Amino acid sequence: MTAASSYTTRLAIPSSTTYQHLRVAAGMSAKSTAAAAKGLPNSLFAVQILHGDEVVGIGRVIGDGGCFFQVTDIAVLPPHQGKGLGKRIMGEIMQFIETEVPESAYVSLIADGQAQDLYAQFGFKHTAPASVGMALTR
Repeated sequence: MTAASSYTTRLAIPSSTTYQHLRVAAGMSAKSTAAAAKGLPNSLFAVQILHGDEVVGIGRVIGDGGCFFQVTDIAVLPPHQGKGLGKRIMGEIMQFIETEVPESAYVSLIADGQAQDLYAQFGFKHTAPASVGMALTR
């Protein structure tokens, strides 16, 4: 059995607990239990990567379902990084985008650090200088 074959894919929204754990463990910002419980059911698409029964990677697509879509929450637990799981998550997300998202829709994401190299492999490009990402920090 190869390393890649020891992982399985589940197309489902993760539990709030799993979601919160993966975000923090992967070095992303924490989300409250209330926020996760409210936000996760509104996902348009979600993918999980499992190693045995443990969820070790996640990714989601959020948006309005017609005009705007955002790829978000790509997270892989550190011991499982570097094994192509981010690429596998993005492959599932791209399959959703190609089959379910209207051609006229705007699909965006925010790339943290070197994650931009992964997203570029799937056709995502920097928007600057025509537009720049902005966020409200609270």
